Amino acid sequence: MRPLRFALFGAGFWARYQLAAWRELPGAECVAVYNRTPAKARALGVASVYGDPEELLEREKPDFIDVVTDVSTHPDFVRLAAERGVPVICQKPMAPGLEKAETMVRACRAARVPFFIHENWRWQTPIRELRRELDRGRIGRPFRARIQFCSSFPVCDNQPFLRDLERFILTDVGSHHLDVARFLFGEAETLTCRTHRVRRDIRGEDAATVMLGMASGVTVVVELSYASRLRDERFPETYITVEGEEGSLELSRDYGLHVTTREGVFSRRCPPPRYAWADPAYDLVHASIVPCNANLLSALRGECPAETSGEDNLQTARLVFAAYDSAGQGGETQRLSEVKG
Repeated sequence: MRPLRFALFGAGFWARYQLAAWRELPGAECVAVYNRTPAKARALGVASVYGDPEELLEREKPDFIDVVTDVSTHPDFVRLAAERGVPVICQKPMAPGLEKAETMVRACRAARVPFFIHENWRWQTPIRELRRELDRGRIGRPFRARIQFCSSFPVCDNQPFLRDLERFILTDVGSHHLDVARFLFGEAETLTCRTHRVRRDIRGEDAATVMLGMASGVTVVVELSYASRLRDERFPETYITVEGEEGSLELSRDYGLHVTTREGVFSRRCPPPRYAWADPAYDLVHASIVPCNANLLSALRGECPAETSGEDNLQTARLVFAAYDSAGQGGETQRLSEVKG
């Protein structure tokens, strides 16, 4: 099969790693880059660069586009592609609001255009291994879980736009971790959230605690913070504990996976692959881009379903915005069946 020709929209911090990850796969070829500042796009080393997205779509006629721009631009770029019948991969968060996310999904559905969200966190090696261990059933039926992503990592240093977001950690990494909760335990029925703004040089929240009541009966607590100076912090690792009727699973520091049952504790490491192009501070996250892209590429070829289609990720978006609603109401419980755009 010939490689699928795609255009990258965006040339910021994440775009260079997204492009590098695509280059690990033989079935995709980046033929053009759009950025509102073309000089910045030229630094990515792709021959064709555009400052006008419509001109790019008309002249290059790509097989798909990969949108790696600011979230406020996502709805317009998805609409442009859908109107021209071009499949879209879009970075998370899908949209700045739930109503716009629903509109994007409807537009692509009406145009019969594949629409996927690049949700890579669930593709991290240790998280995939924890899911496999959960599926083996050694700890019995899960009843409670904790997903923790807390550190003092200065994330705003390399992504300064985050300082100005009115909605910060829940959209930035909350969308990742709420998706992980769905990946591991299914859909949520209820949600409660409290947030904090600890740093005074930012506009949005930099700490949040979300409690989910899953339809499966599992209670999941998601703890998020860029304001926690801890003894055992290890950015960007996610720590997960799952309690079951027959034992527990724990994903701990340095990719340790521990299974505790009546027979004892069984531990192993689940490190990610290493890529020369990855930023050492983000290598766990950057490594997960490759299998995520591989899944979406296979879906574009019709070989398998995409794990994170727009339709699926809309459920994660509902959790994110329900969390803001709950926090705005002082932690009032939200029933997800009642969450609307």
